Amino acid sequence: MKTSIQHIIQFLENRAPLAYQESYDNAGLIVGNADTEFKRGLICLDLTENVLQEAIDTHANLIITHHPFIFHAFKKISGHTLAERLLIKAVKHDICIYAMHTNLDNMLHGVNAQFARLLGLNHCRILQPVDHRLTKLSVFVPAKHADKVRNALFDAGCGHIGMYDSCSYNVSGTGTFRALEGSHPYVGDLNCIHQEEEIKIETIFPDYKQQEVIQALLTVHPYEEPAFDLYPLKNTLPVVGAGMIGLLAAPMPLTDFFTMLKQNMQLKHFRYSTADTGKIITKVAICGGSGAFLIPQAIQAGADIFISSEFKHNQYIDYGKDIILVDIGHYESEIQTKYLIFDQLIEKFSNFAVSLREKNPTEFF
Repeated sequence: MKTSIQHIIQFLENRAPLAYQESYDNAGLIVGNADTEFKRGLICLDLTENVLQEAIDTHANLIITHHPFIFHAFKKISGHTLAERLLIKAVKHDICIYAMHTNLDNMLHGVNAQFARLLGLNHCRILQPVDHRLTKLSVFVPAKHADKVRNALFDAGCGHIGMYDSCSYNVSGTGTFRALEGSHPYVGDLNCIHQEEEIKIETIFPDYKQQEVIQALLTVHPYEEPAFDLYPLKNTLPVVGAGMIGLLAAPMPLTDFFTMLKQNMQLKHFRYSTADTGKIITKVAICGGSGAFLIPQAIQAGADIFISSEFKHNQYIDYGKDIILVDIGHYESEIQTKYLIFDQLIEKFSNFAVSLREKNPTEFF
């Protein structure tokens, strides 16, 4: 059976929904027709001319990149900028380009999970979970149809709370209604008040799944006019958000931790705020990419050290007494992303390749 690029995109977006990308981002299909038959894929951290040429040379027609190469609208496409040249060349060679950026950063099993595994962190959780992204559904169902409706809602994405699924609350009661002229009631007679033993099912779902959930409900519910309520919630969504924090398997002195960090992350250099080298490190906060905005959250969570990139000079000074800041570089903190994507895809799609020519766009002298 032939595989379309859309099949691969659906798989990726089930793992990292586009709804969880940041407002400034441009994740998703950037170039190309998703209905195209998939031939061969290539994964990279940054789309460069070398990476695109590798795709052309290896006859790949799908590139999955972590960083989108287009963030702003074009007024002209003349090839004067790198983004324009990449766009022209990708279209000319019928190559689709798909970006998984902050939507993958924000997943519990995403970029920071890969980072945490390299550092051997345990009991990891999101450092700054998102909130206001959950909706509560209450629906009234004839008792004998409750299991069918409930299971359909779970299949549509309802009932996930943290590391649990199939969560709901169910209350028995009696519903009343009168079917008027022109209606086609499932039970009861026209113009007669009817009483029916019903179950009130309450469950929650991520807000971006609302259309899918309502469609599933309407498809399986036996009533012509199902009664249901939707409530936006202020609760946090603990499996989605920025950064991550976890515990080392065993506390270690800062100097030993630095040695491990350098080795496991394959670092040549890193910057850190002045600290007592004898300090014992137990709780570690991390954020792939630019994570300076999470410094207050890392401190509040009790982290001994926060590892990310692109800290400002004054932040080393302002927070020096509260936490050790370590800047390992943007590229270095995210380079494992392409292997994360590859590992997720290779089990389902066997003909993917990882770009090996890619190199850090910055050097140390």
